[in-house]
Amino acid sequence: MSKIFEGKVALVTGGSFGIGRSTAVAFAKLGASVVVADYIKDENNETIQILNSLNAKSLFIQCDVSNASQVISMVEQLIQRFGRLDFAFNNAGIEGVTGKTHECTEENWDKTINVNLKGIWICMKNEIPHMLNQKKGVIINCSSVAGLGGYAGLPSYAASKHGVVGLTKSAALEYAGQGIRVNAICPGVIHTPMIDRITGKDKTVENQYAAMEPIGRMGDPEEVAEAVVWLCSDAASFITGIAMPVDGGYTAG
Repeated sequence: MSKIFEGKVALVTGGSFGIGRSTAVAFAKLGASVVVADYIKDENNETIQILNSLNAKSLFIQCDVSNASQVISMVEQLIQRFGRLDFAFNNAGIEGVTGKTHECTEENWDKTINVNLKGIWICMKNEIPHMLNQKKGVIINCSSVAGLGGYAGLPSYAASKHGVVGLTKSAALEYAGQGIRVNAICPGVIHTPMIDRITGKDKTVENQYAAMEPIGRMGDPEEVAEAVVWLCSDAASFITGIAMPVDGGYTAG
């Protein structure tokens, strides 16, 4: 496999599990040094172990992206260790508590918005200055199909993911002339620990979610990761400001 990211440094938030882990691995396979950040510290450090097995330079940083001081520290540690930041996949997010709009508590609303939307803004706020200094960089923000249309039962989640799309488009316009590309990906139903929490690993419910996808199955985290690394590559050098569905046709109808 071509090491097209040799000498580059990638940051993946929410990198301990699911889409984040698969993307960290995809970056490593392409030759990048990878910083994995997550609020949850994987006791087995499994993601880092996988990266080590690929002979990738890596670093784990525990970080709550909704906490500005922790994000500042995360980026400082990254720069201190690797000296640069080429790619940032701002992926950390939570689904919040399921319920209709009138049932959503203020606590749930604030927590979901703080992690999913404010967290991405705080990350971008601290990532962009280093990319400006380099005159080059790529940021990919994780939205969702719930950021492209309504999603009953998860009002705070849908609102946060719509916000990510707007934030992404605004930043893309601001920095397009300064060598920084900013895009969003919008995964559909992807088989991750988040989906397992929602379905309770009930096969009947899992099948219901799979049936939502025109392609006839849930997506794999690796399929989202491939979209992320492609958007970071020079093959996507003329693409900025998009919200790209990776959804098996979910939003096509």
